Amino acid sequence: MIEPQQLDRVFTALSDAGRRGMVERLSLGPATVKQLAQPHGMRLPSALKHLKVLEDGGIVASRKVGRTRTYTIEPTALAGIDDWVRQRQTAMNQAFDRLVQAMKDFPEEQDQ
Repeated sequence: MIEPQQLDRVFTALSDAGRRGMVERLSLGPATVKQLAQPHGMRLPSALKHLKVLEDGGIVASRKVGRTRTYTIEPTALAGIDDWVRQRQTAMNQAFDRLVQAMKDFPEEQDQ
């Protein structure tokens, strides 16, 4: 189960369209900062700030070789979101199951 603070960081990291675009690009494979910045019309310093948020959220990892920094997506990064959503779905399904059972247990009185 993901800790609430980590879940908050993941949702914060994904709250920006540009960062989500970077994650989508990284799902295709590793990319440099320049490759991630260019499609969004970002300057490199701005892209680095966005990538830092993604890294703090545990969604991406970086590696520097020489002067080039390459980013990759963390394979299990979104598993915490899956778990959280699954828990909410389970709770909602259980609530609906209780409602259906209550409706069966207490049918409306018919007009006589």
